[in-house]
Amino acid sequence: MLIMALAVCALYLIAVGHISARLFHQEGPKHKLSVLVGSLAVVAHMILVIDGIFSGAGQNMSILNVASLVALMITLSMTIASFSLPNALLLPMVYGFAAIIVLTNQLVPDSYVMHIDLRPALITHITLALFAYGCLIISMLYALQLSYINFRLKHKQVSLLHSSLPPLMIVERIFFRLLLIGTLILSLSLISGFVFLDDMFAQHQAHKTVLSLLAWLLFATLLVGHHKLGWRGKPIIIGTVTGAVILTLAYFGSRFVKEVLLGM
Repeated sequence: MLIMALAVCALYLIAVGHISARLFHQEGPKHKLSVLVGSLAVVAHMILVIDGIFSGAGQNMSILNVASLVALMITLSMTIASFSLPNALLLPMVYGFAAIIVLTNQLVPDSYVMHIDLRPALITHITLALFAYGCLIISMLYALQLSYINFRLKHKQVSLLHSSLPPLMIVERIFFRLLLIGTLILSLSLISGFVFLDDMFAQHQAHKTVLSLLAWLLFATLLVGHHKLGWRGKPIIIGTVTGAVILTLAYFGSRFVKEVLLGM
């Protein structure tokens, strides 16, 4: 599997290099070639994730396996979306991050065996939580792209007009749609947790619940502010990035300390 992991990293990095080299070319990246390489990497990545999580008794939901699963969800979504949505600027970041996660997962083996197959309610909650996180992270990436395009336009950088970067308004529209979808799924995730699970505020879960609720409140406030008060631009971008960081701390913070730093 180490050879497979190295192959996945190589494919992701080849796609990164190919897209980045032609990002500001007037014709943009050669979509067919970049998607072919990226798709091969995603398929091989999927094999790694399945083997890593289901290779033994139960499901190995270690922090790096979960991070690899989230990275796979994001790369798969972004690769499929590249056929219809402007995300050439984001793909190198997504593929590069996935390559780092895949390599780290192989070099730093970890185990956190669960038996989620015996608890359908837990499967529902985890699935919703992962989809919400993936969608909101993608919305954060679009927020960063929005900020970058806006910065270049304000500084009147003419090269932007001859690049493959998408129009500002299209990126903004996609961003708010993703933010809305991600917030709705996060709402369902929190509701499923309170309905199906008994320990949402137990000592080992309280910080996750509080941080997730805080992130949800921030995302919901941004959406209401945009639709009712016309918020846009820097406050929305900063709020989205902040919410994504809070949600990351909720999902991975304590487990990173326990599993990686303390080795528990």
